Amino acid sequence: MKQLPTATPRSFENKFFLWLLAAVSLAFLWVLSPFYGAIFWGAVFAIVFAPLHARLLKTMPLRHTLAAALALLFILLLVIFPLSLVTALLVQEAGLVIKRMQSGDLSFSVYFQQIYDALPDWATGLLGRFGLTDLNLVQERIAVSLTQGSQFFATQALSIGQNTFDFLVGFFIMLYLLFFFLRDGSALGRRMTDTLPLEGDIKRDLSSKFITVIRATVKGNIVVAMVQGALGGFIFWVLGIHAPVLWGTLMAFLSLLPAVGAAIVWLPVAIYFLATGAVLNGVMLTAFGVLVIGLVDNVLRPLLVGKDTKLPDYVVLMSTIGGMALFGLNGFVIGPVIAAMFVAAWAIFATSREVEPLVPLKPAETTKASPAVPPAT
Repeated sequence: MKQLPTATPRSFENKFFLWLLAAVSLAFLWVLSPFYGAIFWGAVFAIVFAPLHARLLKTMPLRHTLAAALALLFILLLVIFPLSLVTALLVQEAGLVIKRMQSGDLSFSVYFQQIYDALPDWATGLLGRFGLTDLNLVQERIAVSLTQGSQFFATQALSIGQNTFDFLVGFFIMLYLLFFFLRDGSALGRRMTDTLPLEGDIKRDLSSKFITVIRATVKGNIVVAMVQGALGGFIFWVLGIHAPVLWGTLMAFLSLLPAVGAAIVWLPVAIYFLATGAVLNGVMLTAFGVLVIGLVDNVLRPLLVGKDTKLPDYVVLMSTIGGMALFGLNGFVIGPVIAAMFVAAWAIFATSREVEPLVPLKPAETTKASPAVPPAT
């Protein structure tokens, strides 16, 4: 009776080590999960500003620590510090707007009524066909939509205010990690790439795609949104509209959504100006919104992103909203990055699985290679 083959001790050790490796990796990720936002943004800033660190290294060879410190100082002065000032102004203006709404000085119902009264007869008749003549009902629907849309952001702002200590701890952890990511990022990236159980070409393609996608997403989405928000806040300030920083920030955020855009903020204001007799302000705002704010996306995004990494607008919209639903405010970057990596990974997979077309054998080669078949009897 034959004895069944048993697993060798070596194979059992390999399986046990793989399970141990998976367990300790998941446990490590669980330990780091409270600060995933700080780790994520530290890695993002390190990838985006890696070319700056490389240029500094050229001027001071073999001085990685000093180059990383100077790059971190540059990021603090030109990125983080201005964002902190804008955030402080935003909180101040948001508080003033809330006080004006509570005191009755700012009433959207009055603005709706003024616009409705200024509409021509054909416009009011068209609204009547759609059942939009009842302003109270329209205002109620708009209020419900705004409440549902702003509930998420209010929750995030409240959580940040209640957990200021956690926010500051995460901020300093991000700066601390950013320094080491800048200094040791290249070696760390090579080590992580070498551990992947993939072929060399696939690993290089995935690594280059990941870096390209991160830079393109940050530059193409965040920079374009900041420019559009700054331009929108500027024209609101020129026209004397209250809280230009608040409305500019809202336009910057909505610019991240391709199907929405900044026009959802400036277009109603332009309509209000035209309806209430401020024709010059309405024309100026409309022209600036269409010719300046609207064209920023068409001009800057191709320059910053490029053709290879540009995703369809519907993919960006769905991945942005889905990312924010899962990861909070960090999701407006995480979502598009995951979507872009999904497309890139499948493209690499399809390319790697391409095979050369089969070449038919010649008749002589076929006869020689195939055994002779005896004739049927």
